[in-house]
Amino acid sequence: MRVTVVIWTLLGLVLFHGVISQGTGRAEGWKIEQGGIEPGKFLLGMRAGFAPVTQTVTANSATDIGSLVNFQGMFSLNRWLLLGMMVEWERHGMTQERPGVDLGHQDTVSVLPTVEVRPVRLGPIIPYANMSMGVNVNSFGESSALGGSRISPSNTFAWRLGWGADYLLTRQLALNGEMAYKRNDGHAIVNGVRNNDWNASSFGFLFGVKWYF
Repeated sequence: MRVTVVIWTLLGLVLFHGVISQGTGRAEGWKIEQGGIEPGKFLLGMRAGFAPVTQTVTANSATDIGSLVNFQGMFSLNRWLLLGMMVEWERHGMTQERPGVDLGHQDTVSVLPTVEVRPVRLGPIIPYANMSMGVNVNSFGESSALGGSRISPSNTFAWRLGWGADYLLTRQLALNGEMAYKRNDGHAIVNGVRNNDWNASSFGFLFGVKWYF
């Protein structure tokens, strides 16, 4: 897991260093344009990255930085507003701190109707912000160390706020980087007992590609 985080972090640094370096050389030819996309365009995105939780998920536990995969489909209504959908998968390993026991891992699949705004474009760089509301479908894979104990996190309301930028390589292909906060606050049933202190909200860091057509 830690190796995966390091790889994606380095990839992100290389990506944005390349964007800045190319941008510096062509800054004189760039201009700010109103609106970041043409009307009637479809946009498909495929990104991956990592997601630390924003706090302790539950008392006496520790949670790993999770893997994150995101798929996005959007349609532009005009030059600055897009509507569409995201589907996001996230996994976090969890341990009990005292005594130290491997609990297993929580998986979250988030289904997220999304609205996105792109007010400006600077040469090949298109900054944006998006907001999503939907559902987090949570499940838990228990470790064998629990000896048959069961942990069942509830499904929760999902609210996601993201911001990022596309860097156009061609008219159809762009590199992308995005950061987002996602709310995932609910409860869990642990061996038949309800635990109301179960909050797996997280910050996500995504890197990938988008296609325009």
